[in-house]
Amino acid sequence: MLILIYYLSAGVIAGITAGLLGLGGGVVIVPLLYAVFLLEGLAPGATMQLAVGTSLATIVFTAISAGYSHHKLGNVLVNTLYVLAPGIVLGAFLGAGIADALPTDILKRAFGVFELIIAMQIGFGLKPSAHRTLPAVPGQLLAGSLIGTISAVMGIGGGSLTVPYLLWCNVSMRQAVGTSAACGLPIALAGTTGFIVTGLDHPELPRWSLGYVYLPAALSIVIMSVLFAPLGARLASKLPIQTLKRLFAMVLALIGLKMIFW
Repeated sequence: MLILIYYLSAGVIAGITAGLLGLGGGVVIVPLLYAVFLLEGLAPGATMQLAVGTSLATIVFTAISAGYSHHKLGNVLVNTLYVLAPGIVLGAFLGAGIADALPTDILKRAFGVFELIIAMQIGFGLKPSAHRTLPAVPGQLLAGSLIGTISAVMGIGGGSLTVPYLLWCNVSMRQAVGTSAACGLPIALAGTTGFIVTGLDHPELPRWSLGYVYLPAALSIVIMSVLFAPLGARLASKLPIQTLKRLFAMVLALIGLKMIFW
């Protein structure tokens, strides 16, 4: 019962964070799941892979909601999404294969480094200046592949990569965020599928897991994050967001250091 409370709490934190700061849940869900899986003694040789795969499974549902909402508002560059998506899907499958091949300790430390980078991005408000227009189809396919690969390895929806890329290509912030939200769905779907397939033959996975996706944790997080995201959105209109982002960046930096040296 205590473990279930941990999973539900992770969903609450992910939902409020998404609604409050507009951040994807992976940067929060992966380290929380890793800690709970260690506590529960799940998959000693693949704890991090299980955390990443489960995180991607939860992002499928949040990406559907966020992408649809932005599409209704006209914030999604549909043609750009169609060009990026094939590269994203291929990259996400590749990322799942890379994560499966890495020792779980190496994957954990790589995530820690990535978390530090995201903390700097959020804390200092780093946004690339527009230096070019969107490249031709081969360039966008390559960009999508890189975004998909890194996102799948790290268990995130890709917003911290897609938004800066689109801003660099002279896309407005509104359309960059909307298109990035829509890109989260192919990342999460392909990444989840990849983690299911690559994890099917792992001998240490617990009951109720589907490859590297642990279903009890995924379901708990999805339910609570959907319920609490509106609360985060309401708080966003009442709290000092810039101060909260700096505090959250400090928390992410501490989590990153913990993951590196754990």
